[in-house]
Amino acid sequence: MTYPLENALFNWEAGIDRLRELERSGELRGDDVTVPVREELRRRLGATFTASDLASLYGEGTDWALLLDGVDPGLPDVQELIDAAFWLQLQAAGDFAGGRIVEFEIE
Repeated sequence: MTYPLENALFNWEAGIDRLRELERSGELRGDDVTVPVREELRRRLGATFTASDLASLYGEGTDWALLLDGVDPGLPDVQELIDAAFWLQLQAAGDFAGGRIVEFEIE
């Protein structure tokens, strides 16, 4: 079953907003969480993926991210930072273009 992309985008956008807030305030370096999560996403998805592929993986759960080296599961904003990593990874999706999903028609 595919996880609704709209739901995922809502969570990911909230996550990237929180990441930016935390970084502006100097409370933490978001890279401590987003880098290991993005590396694992690349491993799981490969180089070629769609926004829907990313949403499907997200829909399976993100508990695995709490086990990655460098990710502190006790961090108060850890889920939002994981969501931010998904948002950042979305930028590499084959059907993502500058903030919107591109729909291709095959003729």
